[in-house]
Amino acid sequence: MSMPGGMEWLLIAFVVLLLFGGKKIPELAKGLGSGIKNFKKAVKDDEDEVAEVKKSDELEKKSEATTADKNESKQV
Repeated sequence: MSMPGGMEWLLIAFVVLLLFGGKKIPELAKGLGSGIKNFKKAVKDDEDEVAEVKKSDELEKKSEATTADKNESKQV
C-alpha cells in the first residue's frame, strides 16, 4: 500500500473539514498536541525513574560489598 498523493490528502482534508467544521479543527489539534506533550513527559519521567532506581541499586551493591570486605578483614 502506497502513501496517499496530493489529491488524496485534499480529499481527506475536505472530509475532515466537513465532519468537524472549521472551529473544531484547531481545538482537536490543540488536544492532540497536549496529548503528545503529556505522553512524552510521562515517558521521560519513567526513564528518569528507571535510571534513579538503577543508580540506587548500584550504590547499594557497592555498600554491601564494602561491608562484606570490612567484615571479612575483621575476621582475619
